[in-house]
Amino acid sequence: MPPEAYQYSYDRTPPAENNREKTSVSPDGKWLAYSKNYNLFLRSRDGSRGIPLTWDGSETNYYALSTLRWSPDSRHLAGYRIRPGHKRQVHYLESSPRDQLQPKHWTMTYPKAGDTLALHQPVLFDIVSRRQIAIDNASFPNPYSLSPIRWWKDGRGFTFEYNQRGHQVYRLVEVEAATGKVGCLIDERSKTFIDYQHLTDQRHTGKTFRYDVEDGKEIIWASERDGYEHLYLFNGRTGELKNQITRGDWVVRTVYYVDPVKRQIWFGASGMNPAEDPYFVHAYRINFDGTGLTALTPELANHHIEFSPDGRYYVDLWSRIDVPPRLTLHRASDNAELMQIESAEISELISAGWQPPLSFHAKGRDGETDIWGIIHLPINFDPNKRYPVVEYIYAGPTGSFVPKSFSAFVEPLTQLGFIVVQIDGMGTNNRSRAFHDVVWKNLKDAGFPDRILWHKAASAKYSW
Repeated sequence: MPPEAYQYSYDRTPPAENNREKTSVSPDGKWLAYSKNYNLFLRSRDGSRGIPLTWDGSETNYYALSTLRWSPDSRHLAGYRIRPGHKRQVHYLESSPRDQLQPKHWTMTYPKAGDTLALHQPVLFDIVSRRQIAIDNASFPNPYSLSPIRWWKDGRGFTFEYNQRGHQVYRLVEVEAATGKVGCLIDERSKTFIDYQHLTDQRHTGKTFRYDVEDGKEIIWASERDGYEHLYLFNGRTGELKNQITRGDWVVRTVYYVDPVKRQIWFGASGMNPAEDPYFVHAYRINFDGTGLTALTPELANHHIEFSPDGRYYVDLWSRIDVPPRLTLHRASDNAELMQIESAEISELISAGWQPPLSFHAKGRDGETDIWGIIHLPINFDPNKRYPVVEYIYAGPTGSFVPKSFSAFVEPLTQLGFIVVQIDGMGTNNRSRAFHDVVWKNLKDAGFPDRILWHKAASAKYSW
């Protein structure tokens, strides 16, 4: 993938916009907000002259049009003022592009540790009086990032999530529309690090999740505060914790669907079944108060479900590295299987010589924790021979990397006579906080003590 594909992942400094043709329209359709000379202006839809909202914007501290969010009643406008950070660029040379003979030069913005980051500060405007309402930044003094602004539906205020540089403080911040008063609804702290990326699907790389119930009367929130990734229910007006929804020595991996009327949550979790691979994701249902935990996917496999828009049905796609995928349709109210939609057929794949990788686990450095991996066998495998082993490794803390679902992909090095293995050592994601924390200020560890023990155990079991 060319480097430009990563550009917006790392560049957290949106460009200053001075194009009057780009506007932000109020919900009632009466006003257009636009940027000019790094400041914000209003004009009515009938084309009357621009009314300045700010005067002090500059190239080095500007009001970003792309961040503006109107209150639902069109009475207030909020956004971010941005002081750009150091735009460090990393350069690449693509030696053999597909569309031309000559090499290509690529650059990507990639801040390094210690670089000055872009500083985002929220701003709030009263449209009726044309004045800016001051916001105290004491609750978010050193941001690594601030999430997009989200207004309450009744217009009483807006919220954003504050990720402090260093990733040891993560807050849900609320700003009152009428006064600019700042409150901290939820405060997450860690002595090591908070995994701040959003929990979105089975390949997610983070552990933050938020769902507002009845316009923020309650908030469902994900946290690792008890040592495992779980869901919590907060009072959205006071920030008081009402109850922990899920609990146990297992981790919530994704939230599929929330029914605020029945007060139920459908979610994916792994590690609940001690007799199987702790990375297998199964679907469950639970009530807001933590009662009624119900397992929905009995098959020993890796599952992913998707709901219909009305929440009445869901499909379950499941497989293992040695079991081809199957897709079934279910009714959400009672989990009844209505039909099998499709089941993959791999007889021709097997007859062509394909064979699934082997799953293997061994104790890690602590003598207690199972370390899981897979073994890809070489073409024309002969168990009476001995083979050289190559480990295909990624040890970063952003996720777990050993495949759990079926794939017909063949590791290229197995075609050259190598055994190829993949292992998730300590320091990778999707287990306990303690498992993940091994990487804290210790990237060089890379799980190698666990990997070495895993290789020795595999060699002891398999003579080849």
